[in-house]
Amino acid sequence: MKQIKKTAAAFAALSAAVLGLAAPATASAVAPGAPEALKWTKCEGSGLDARQQCATVTVPMDYAHPDNGRTVDIVVSRIRSEKPSARRGALLMIPGGPGGHSLADPSGKGQKLPQDVRDAYDLIGFAPRGQAPSTAVGCGLEPGDLAQTRLRPWPAPDGSVTENLVTARRMADACARNGGELMRHISTVDEARDIDRIRAALGERRLSAWGVSYGTYVGAVYSQLFPQRTDRVVLDSNDNPDPVQVERAWLGAFERGVKDNFPVFADWASQPGNPYRLAGTAAEVRPLFLRLAARLDREPLPWPGAQPGELNGNVLRQTMLNSFYDPDNYPTLARLVLAAQKGEVPPAPSAPPEPVLQNVTAVAAATICNDAAWPTSTAFYRKAVDKSRAHFPLTAGMPRNAMVCAAWPYAPKQAPVRITDRGPSNVLLIQNARDVATPLSGARKLRAAFGDRAVMVVNDSTGHDAYLDNGTACGDRTVSRFLATGERPARDRYCR
Repeated sequence: MKQIKKTAAAFAALSAAVLGLAAPATASAVAPGAPEALKWTKCEGSGLDARQQCATVTVPMDYAHPDNGRTVDIVVSRIRSEKPSARRGALLMIPGGPGGHSLADPSGKGQKLPQDVRDAYDLIGFAPRGQAPSTAVGCGLEPGDLAQTRLRPWPAPDGSVTENLVTARRMADACARNGGELMRHISTVDEARDIDRIRAALGERRLSAWGVSYGTYVGAVYSQLFPQRTDRVVLDSNDNPDPVQVERAWLGAFERGVKDNFPVFADWASQPGNPYRLAGTAAEVRPLFLRLAARLDREPLPWPGAQPGELNGNVLRQTMLNSFYDPDNYPTLARLVLAAQKGEVPPAPSAPPEPVLQNVTAVAAATICNDAAWPTSTAFYRKAVDKSRAHFPLTAGMPRNAMVCAAWPYAPKQAPVRITDRGPSNVLLIQNARDVATPLSGARKLRAAFGDRAVMVVNDSTGHDAYLDNGTACGDRTVSRFLATGERPARDRYCR
């Protein structure tokens, strides 16, 4: 439980919106017996609320054989309800990623919740299986393979995918060699089953949840597998639950996400008085960016201290993706563009420590690759990348390319969970209209899959993380009211 607060920001920065599901299981198939009372102690780490406590829940490593003696420790955190007389239950904060944890969230974003919500719930965070300080995994990857432009499968400047497949095989081999048995048992459905063990260990008959980004996929799966064990479920910045593509739908979403977001950036980057102004009109920003990326493809600039040691076209494109998660980060992209136009580079961005990167990457790879099989054919990716590059030049084919899953040595243990309308009507989706990682088009598919179980609130807003972050006052009020009172809009609504 050490360094919970210190590493939380690093995990959050690395966690992208991913989606994944695994196979259905009945609640009775995995229902635990009478759990041992949790032993709550003060959490270790700096910057945490003094009230936050931590404990460990032990769960089966393999839910297909829960009694074989192999177990995994899941670290959970808690800040109790601030008004016991008003307490309703527990609110589990499900992190994004995969590769993120929410251990610091009761002390962090949980304290942004309105008072009546903090009165109603114990705020619960956790580190999913594989994620330190829970029982952790690592692949022992080469340091160069931890660069974002390797983890995101950006093709070569000419569109070639050959090197991406070489990288995928190298990374998959390392994960198989160094990851241990737990690497086979990290998936979205395993996380959902772990959540039900957490619920039981907390002594709760039903569990409320606030899932963000990839956490919306986890929350959707939990709601599908254990519908009668859910109370009030908020899913924020929602994944596409496509039961065929599963995790590939996350990567592909960046095409639409960038298309939705770039005009907002272009408008900002052309405003008079903006110290980071890139052009006189918004219409000029896109061709300017494309020309610069193409130039950097041909003539990279040395960038000491940065991964991969140079500013090339793909590093610029990845910086664009990172910056579009939050409009407050637009200056980071604009500064890089302005410097590169002059043949210069800004100071190298700081990166999380290598052990953190190794852990996050291993958990993300295991989850994404174990949730569903990916194509392995070079021809498949070549054709997909060529089509993507033609229709979405800003993302240069990356969203359709091969990542580590194209060479993953393990077959999925089960088919993806299909989200349906079977279960209680207790789900509220909150979504921004312009979200680079989980675009509105994908969120609408999750809304459709839930049917009458859900209502969706769409914010006329830009950025990832809608509730209490990049959304609207109208959307925030709607979610807070639902959590505090159970009142939910009668139908989908749009918040300006």
